[in-house]
Amino acid sequence: MSTAFTNPPIIPAAPPIQKETTVGNYFVSNYPPFSFWKPEFVGEVDAARQRAPKPGTPLGIYLHIPFCRKRCHFCYFKVYTDKDSAAIKGYIDAALKELAIYARQPFIGGRKPNFVYFGGGTPSYLSVDQLRHLIEGMKSLLPWNEIEEFTFECEPGTLTDHKLRAIRDLGVTRLSLGVENFDDHILEINGRAHHSKEIARAYAFAREIGFSQINIDLIAGMVEETDANWHECIRKTIEMSPDSITIYEMEIPYNTTIYQRMKAEGKLVAPVADWETKRAWVHYAFAELEKVGYTIASAYTAVKDKAKTKFLYRDKLWAGADLLSIGVASFGHIGGVHYQNHADFDPYVTQVNAGELPIFRALTPTDDERFIREFILQIKLGSVSRIYFEKKFGADPLLRFAEPIKRIQDWGFLSIDGDRISLNRDGLLQVDKLLHEFFNPEHRNIRYT
Repeated sequence: MSTAFTNPPIIPAAPPIQKETTVGNYFVSNYPPFSFWKPEFVGEVDAARQRAPKPGTPLGIYLHIPFCRKRCHFCYFKVYTDKDSAAIKGYIDAALKELAIYARQPFIGGRKPNFVYFGGGTPSYLSVDQLRHLIEGMKSLLPWNEIEEFTFECEPGTLTDHKLRAIRDLGVTRLSLGVENFDDHILEINGRAHHSKEIARAYAFAREIGFSQINIDLIAGMVEETDANWHECIRKTIEMSPDSITIYEMEIPYNTTIYQRMKAEGKLVAPVADWETKRAWVHYAFAELEKVGYTIASAYTAVKDKAKTKFLYRDKLWAGADLLSIGVASFGHIGGVHYQNHADFDPYVTQVNAGELPIFRALTPTDDERFIREFILQIKLGSVSRIYFEKKFGADPLLRFAEPIKRIQDWGFLSIDGDRISLNRDGLLQVDKLLHEFFNPEHRNIRYT
């Protein structure tokens, strides 16, 4: 008799290695994956809006501002480079109308927003007058006097001294500069609109006028990036001494200019560094930053002073906060229901102006899927608490995730010490690949995560 089905499975000594950077999304930002969110579930958002919030659930606001001077060749977000001032004003007014609809709903439950995030696109593309009209309008709908963090993404070339002062005066507490690289050639060949001199000028003035937290973004693995260039980028970053640094490893989703070029040329491998090289570069960056006193706070971030430098948007969202997301293509979470708005400009504006919410698709995760979502997102911080999950979900993650935890432990990336389940540095550097081990079977091996 064959024993093929009775022998225990052989656990590989290491996870499958993917060396080259091929097309696709690798970064895990939610669960269940977006491809499982469906238009037929939109009614579940409507029901969630009519329910009172669960006690103690924080409320945040995300606004997507989809305007840019140029579209970066690696960008996969919904952005527009062809909108005039009239179209931008129409968009701002639509976003305010959308927020006004939500502000009257029972799910608000008397809560005031605790954190706000303006992402893009390029929020700093807007003029001072446009920003003032937008932010003052939002404050009139939901009071901001309990805001602990207001994050604002910027492209350095759009920041005049006048605009930086206005952004600060409008209440931004966490300024995030999309630096990506300090070399003009690499910035240009990757489609960035700004240059190195604009980085230095904008950062210096932002520091001078006293923003409470300045973050800079870097990307490991841009087209034509080299060891020497990356080392120089980290040297300049340390010289600048920002409050926090966010480092992403370059990926090439399907809706990028780089992929379109690959497709036209019949290429399967992207013209960027392979995954081993990108991980090595991030490892180098983290090690150099630690030498000068930074703490590695997640798979992507280093902070100068962990006691003072927070990222509430990330931490509260990953712990189940409600996120009221407005704007084209934005993703939100209300009363246990995920949703995404229409991903095209005109349908979004038209539907809002008709007095309707522009929601395109939605999904209500099960209790187990919410458990998975919080676990995989929080493990990106490097370590999670068993007690936290036992109290919130009534189950020990060591039991719920016994198989993937054992597998990743055998691969040499995970350890257990009392209450803590932790990834080591090698595990943290490839966390988005490891997270799929925790997915339910029906959610694995999908094109978009």
